[in-house]
Amino acid sequence: MKTMIPQQSQLASAGTLLFLAGSIILMGIITGEIFYPSGYSTALNDISDLGGTRPPNSRVYEPSATIFNVTMIVAGLLILGGTWGGYRYFRDRLSSVFLGLFGIGVLGVGIFPGHVAVYHGLFSMLTFVAGGIAAIVSFRIVSGPYRYLGIAYGALALVFLFGATYFIPTLGSGGTERWVAYPILLWLIGLGTYMLGLSKKTSLKYTIREAKGQHHVSATGHHPDRERAHA
Repeated sequence: MKTMIPQQSQLASAGTLLFLAGSIILMGIITGEIFYPSGYSTALNDISDLGGTRPPNSRVYEPSATIFNVTMIVAGLLILGGTWGGYRYFRDRLSSVFLGLFGIGVLGVGIFPGHVAVYHGLFSMLTFVAGGIAAIVSFRIVSGPYRYLGIAYGALALVFLFGATYFIPTLGSGGTERWVAYPILLWLIGLGTYMLGLSKKTSLKYTIREAKGQHHVSATGHHPDRERAHA
């Protein structure tokens, strides 16, 4: 009989990586804002200004830039690792593709900060679009209420992304961008938590099944799985 332990381990690892990625990004942004020079505004400044402001008059402030860029690089790698582990368990290509693209986008944002105009813009857009879609299509691999929360958070991010023109007058460019980024981060942390919970449930089912099998052996002197294997 095929054991579930390797799959359970893969799912637990994937959940841990995704949970850490979302947490690291959130705390990295907060820490970068703390060390940014006075005058930084969450309403007027883009999140990526922490790594470097847009050309032509770009400004790079340390240690905020290093904190932000390293955070994005590490988080991007964690997301890619979590994507691989999740795919090996769920075997769902669509959700894995968009989660992987999201990870590539995050990684690219760290490698190409805000003052690297063209590349940074491309990776930022990839991050937000792929992240929003990944949250929506995650309904294919999760169950219960969280599948609807993923759809809602992904849709919310995409609405603020593509409808930014309507929100900027009220929230500012930085505030609008945060309404794109933070729903995706909250979904990512939630997805990691969901995977960790599912891995524990899978492990519990395996333990109960093994216990029942051992009880059957002690009562009859035969092991049903071994008998099927030799049949």
